[in-house]
Amino acid sequence: MRTFNLRHVFVLPSHNLYRTLKTIVPRVRFAPSPTGYLHLGGLRTALYNYLYAKSRGGVFILRIEDTDQTRKVEGSVDALIDDLKWAGIECNEGPSTNGNYGPYVQSERLNIYQEHIQKLLNNGSAYKCFCTERRLNILRRDAIRSQRIPKYDNKCRSLSDKDIQEKSNAGTPYCIRFKLSSDCISFEDMIFGGIAYDVTLNEGDPVLMKSDGFPTYHFANVVDDYLMGITHVLRGVEWQISTTKHLLIYKAFGWTPPEFGHLPLIVNSDGTKLSKRQSDVKVEDYRAKGIYPLALVNYITLSGGGFDHVIGEGIRFKTLEELAEEFQINKISSHPSRLNPDLLEECNRLELKRRLKDDQLTKSLIANLQNLIKTKYTGENLNISEEHIKGVLLWATARITRIEELVTPKFAFLWILPSNKKLDVNKNLFEKLINNLEDLDTFEQDSIKDNLKHFSTQNDVQFPALMKMLRSVLSGLNEGPSVAEMMQLLGKCQTLERIKAVIRYFCVYF
Repeated sequence: MRTFNLRHVFVLPSHNLYRTLKTIVPRVRFAPSPTGYLHLGGLRTALYNYLYAKSRGGVFILRIEDTDQTRKVEGSVDALIDDLKWAGIECNEGPSTNGNYGPYVQSERLNIYQEHIQKLLNNGSAYKCFCTERRLNILRRDAIRSQRIPKYDNKCRSLSDKDIQEKSNAGTPYCIRFKLSSDCISFEDMIFGGIAYDVTLNEGDPVLMKSDGFPTYHFANVVDDYLMGITHVLRGVEWQISTTKHLLIYKAFGWTPPEFGHLPLIVNSDGTKLSKRQSDVKVEDYRAKGIYPLALVNYITLSGGGFDHVIGEGIRFKTLEELAEEFQINKISSHPSRLNPDLLEECNRLELKRRLKDDQLTKSLIANLQNLIKTKYTGENLNISEEHIKGVLLWATARITRIEELVTPKFAFLWILPSNKKLDVNKNLFEKLINNLEDLDTFEQDSIKDNLKHFSTQNDVQFPALMKMLRSVLSGLNEGPSVAEMMQLLGKCQTLERIKAVIRYFCVYF
């Protein structure tokens, strides 16, 4: 049973609509309000709409629902469009693209809403309400005091034409409300199955047009979806409770409604709500942390279903094209989508590996890392040749999940000389080691390690002691990759240069 935390909501037996849905070329939309950042749930809604359209040769529309002007945040529309583009989600129609169904910003469609509200007034489906905010507050307080559901009592529905005319002539402010019917409206949710709900049990007649001339969400949403030819509505489950009300508005206009599917909540791995304080909500936070767009997209799909997953297969990282090809709406789980942060790190590592298989993407990675290194180690004599950085990146994919880690102190030895501190190493021994390494033809981890073992035996020095001295000379670290691994990464020339530098400035004689 789908309860919405309310009474009198019923889940009906599910019916398979997908044979008929397949024949419809979908027009879907993502319709956010410009009230701030794009959050993870919004990105998931946009992504699944995009994949649904892309998988069926349909159209993905971006519509900005800004009828509540008091909550509008300046610059949020541009930021939202930028986040969608960053994620690889391209709109076919929207505020910044061409389309035959615009404007795609609701505040630019007020004349359209005025025209359509008049149709509902004319056919008796809507009426003018002159109730003051004070009266509505009194109703609300009385209901709470009496432990009843706070809702409008539909008083103005019964006003006579004479009363309405007198109030209008007097200039009394009014809104326009919709006449709800007590029918138990049902619909087939593409994700949850059959839903039935009598909206009048918990609501009074809802406002369609506010006194300031702006429509409410419910009215503008229905009008726009119909006029823009929307065939399927995929949105968050929080709107499921409103769907029967929307269906009544469609019925009042005599329109055929789209199909509806509601996406479950996204929650933390322990089932708790996502928290702004933990920076696990905003898309821009993930961007700032060095998460790749395709990694975030895969992370979302791994938590919410919509794709076949073979148990024991592990993560199969997919491109947007592969995701669209494999997307199945009937595979989306109706249970809350639990995020696993470890999967995000693994997705980012897999995307790093994927990019290193592409020449152009590899060049971009190298340039990005070069900039990070130069920003972090300003004024240093840096070892940032393209060849060296590419080698490091190939080596690092098993050790890091984002390239920003390569400019942390743990990996600083890859780019700069160790800090200038007095090193207690044997000068004569290291001069012999330089000659030995210069004669080494193959400068790879295994050959380096075998050679160092042989060198320590020949020169009567404990191998662990030699490794400790070499680690300090090469990196200034007490732990990290193996010494032979470091030497291969640094390359023969850089390794010899570091040993020679230590001999010149810091060694003591034995």
